[in-house]
Amino acid sequence: MEYGDRSDDAPVCLECGDRIGYGRKDKKFCSETCRNRYHNQKHHYTRSVKLRILGILEKNYSVLEKLLRLDIRSISLGDAAQIGYNKEFVTSYHKVGGHDEFRCFDIKYRCSGTRIFRIERVTPEV
Repeated sequence: MEYGDRSDDAPVCLECGDRIGYGRKDKKFCSETCRNRYHNQKHHYTRSVKLRILGILEKNYSVLEKLLRLDIRSISLGDAAQIGYNKEFVTSYHKVGGHDEFRCFDIKYRCSGTRIFRIERVTPEV
């Protein structure tokens, strides 16, 4: 007897709850639409957090890049925040000679309690 012959033995779709009366016994979804919807909803939160953080990092990078173009190598944290910089988001952090060195992709800088200074682009190592 096939499992599809008895409706109470049929697996239930994880997305819509309908009984699956055909296919493999371990089938979890009744259709591709339900499978895609289930996985999209499952990963929605993680994807949205990643996109939000990437957006903040891109904004930080554009602020630092603009400062470099204007040949500004030091700025107060308050002024940087006013133009969109968020000090909580960096791509890396190192302790260098007693100073905190931060990076936002290929731009490095040091940060004190009140200022961002020594802003410069990192040359890639070959």
